Amino acid sequence: MGVWGIVLGSVLIVAAIAIIIVIILQQGNQQGIGVVSGAADSYFSKNKARSIDAKLARFTKFFAAIFVIIVIALNVLAYFVGKSF
Repeated sequence: MGVWGIVLGSVLIVAAIAIIIVIILQQGNQQGIGVVSGAADSYFSKNKARSIDAKLARFTKFFAAIFVIIVIALNVLAYFVGKSF
């Protein structure tokens, strides 16, 4: 495995871990659960949650795009070098 394979593999692992963390941080779409637990949803808390969820969704798309690009780059590298990673 060449240097590029090691570097791209390491970046791929970091991107995969980042995708997992960002997805875990996102809130589910469970509406009405606050009534059961006694939590009051104010206008500010709803908008704050939406803005945080929007940022997390954007980060998810960003890391997913990086993940796909690196996987394609590793496959192209494996094809032209003739070694499997």
